[in-house]
Amino acid sequence: MTDQCKMLNSKLRGHYYYYGVTGNFRSLNAFYLQVTRLWRKWLSRRSNRKLSWDRFNLLTRTSFVLATPKIYHSVYAANP
Repeated sequence: MTDQCKMLNSKLRGHYYYYGVTGNFRSLNAFYLQVTRLWRKWLSRRSNRKLSWDRFNLLTRTSFVLATPKIYHSVYAANP
């Protein structure tokens, strides 16, 4: 699970850096939520018991924190 978290964070940061422009935060957040849902679904398939949202949220808040959306590029910044 640690390797998955590192890989997901790498992919998320790359996505945020590429698409993180002013006015696109809503789409970045929707992408983050979709990745979160899919990761929980994937982890639930690995065992006979379904991973509850409470347990998943506890894990992602403490041990396996996913990168949150961030705006990296402002369209209002002065051009050099």
